[in-house]
Amino acid sequence: MDALLGTGPRRARGCLGAAGPRSSGRAARTPAAPWARFSAWLECVCVVTFDLELGQALELVYPNDFRLTDKEKSSICYLSFPDSHSGCLGDTQFSFRMRQCGGQRSPWHADDRHYNSRAPVALQREPAHYFGYVYFRQVKDRSVKRGYFQKSLVLVSRLPFVRLFQALLSLIAPEYFDKLAPCLEAVCSEIDQWPAPAPGQTLNLPVMGVVVQVRIPSRVDKSESSPPKQCDQEVGAEVEAELRGCFRPVLTHVQTLWELVLLGEPLLVLAPSPDVSSEMVLALTSCLQPLRFCCDFRPYFTIHDSEFKEFTTRTQAPPNVVLGVTNPFFIKTLQHWPHILRVGEPKMSGDLPKQVKLKKPSRLKTLDTKPGLYTAYTAHLHRDKALLKRLLKGVQKKRPSDVQSALLRRHLLELTQSFIIPLVRHGAEFPHAGSPTPNQTPPQIRPFSQEDFLRSLEHAGPQLTCILKGDWLGLYRRFFKSPHFDGWYRQRHKEMALKLEALHLEAICEANIETWMKDKSEVEVVDLVLKLREKLVRAQGHQLPVKEATLQRAQLYIETVIGSLPKDLQAVLCPP
Repeated sequence: MDALLGTGPRRARGCLGAAGPRSSGRAARTPAAPWARFSAWLECVCVVTFDLELGQALELVYPNDFRLTDKEKSSICYLSFPDSHSGCLGDTQFSFRMRQCGGQRSPWHADDRHYNSRAPVALQREPAHYFGYVYFRQVKDRSVKRGYFQKSLVLVSRLPFVRLFQALLSLIAPEYFDKLAPCLEAVCSEIDQWPAPAPGQTLNLPVMGVVVQVRIPSRVDKSESSPPKQCDQEVGAEVEAELRGCFRPVLTHVQTLWELVLLGEPLLVLAPSPDVSSEMVLALTSCLQPLRFCCDFRPYFTIHDSEFKEFTTRTQAPPNVVLGVTNPFFIKTLQHWPHILRVGEPKMSGDLPKQVKLKKPSRLKTLDTKPGLYTAYTAHLHRDKALLKRLLKGVQKKRPSDVQSALLRRHLLELTQSFIIPLVRHGAEFPHAGSPTPNQTPPQIRPFSQEDFLRSLEHAGPQLTCILKGDWLGLYRRFFKSPHFDGWYRQRHKEMALKLEALHLEAICEANIETWMKDKSEVEVVDLVLKLREKLVRAQGHQLPVKEATLQRAQLYIETVIGSLPKDLQAVLCPP
């Protein structure tokens, strides 16, 4: 994928200041949907500060008429500050993801389906969760009673554009914190002038005197099979680009972690700080590209979260979630979880990154547990030693991190594709449709047979495209029980059903309508008109993959059929 973000020449320095009266900003907008363009990118901007009496407190929400529930406000407050164990001084950027609790849905979301139909699955808008992108500053300040200035600027969005919004925060937050100027309204007004996110297009987004250039990948983009060309100002807007530094201490276990994520296993990531936690969780969940990650994930999670009891209960099996935390208390609370990845501050062993060790869960006993992957899981596939050697050699030779990231991302992409291709090939045969007539319904899709698929692996398995050896059969058997197989099959079934319906519509439009209508009753003809209109509406709403010429033929087809009916029926079907 080639989501690019670059900053153009700086046209002006500093914060833009107030943008004038609030009413003048709304004058050019449609009254029915204020801030519609803004909400195409962001839900709101929040400022969270530390209050001596209240603790973390929501100081500001902008636009100020955006409504958050009390539970959402509480979650944002706690998730926007590092845990007290982290001890983050200076500036820290990290991300979180929280459940939406029934608050406001901004006006843009009526068009979610149009955007999601064109965006890759990893970049689609979240229907029930908020992403929070945080810029936290903690510095000594004698003018404050506590002795420290502690504040977070948070962008709340339903879009997983991690690097884009982090880059945006790096522009906005430092000047906001340094000057505490009323510039958020100006910045939000600028964002409210941006074009909507458009997969496949390069957009120029002006903000604070800088032009941010971003390209959101399209679903029809071809995956790169080689590292992309790099330039100084290219930054990926997608989550999967974040594989640079966080995987360095776990390179020897990348394939084991890939299998755990593929199978939707509960995985706890304990990190020293929220930036390391969120980066690792986002990197893990992006390992399955182009497969949709169908489980829950929390890049940063605290004991104050409203779902703490839900995730830590011992009365049922751990949920299918990748959970990023910084508080060592979670080791004791979640000792029953089958897989725990403990990562520390990056360390070197000579000129190589120190690798975490694979350890049994029984070793997980104390709050000062050493870094390691604590699991009883045995990987089904053998380790790719050639890749590991190449990556470690790249570290020794100080190969650019972008190139290292591209090598690892390409390996994981090819591994996932090799795993998926046999599944797609096995379910790709369309049922025989024959020569459909206008009143026929599309043929039904044959169900996916797991046993037939497993028997086909001997001659059409992943070994055709992947050199890795191992128990592929056992891996597929476990995959069939995971949320990711269910999610893949539902999506695949939906796509095939739409494709069949589109082919059926094209076949109908090519049929001889006059011949068909000769012996049909008025009821059958009216039924055809209603069905065709329904198909046409769906096709025009980008739900059916049909050509423009087919849509025009379908409209002409409907007009021809209606014209053959008595005047009274024509008046009913085509009211003035």
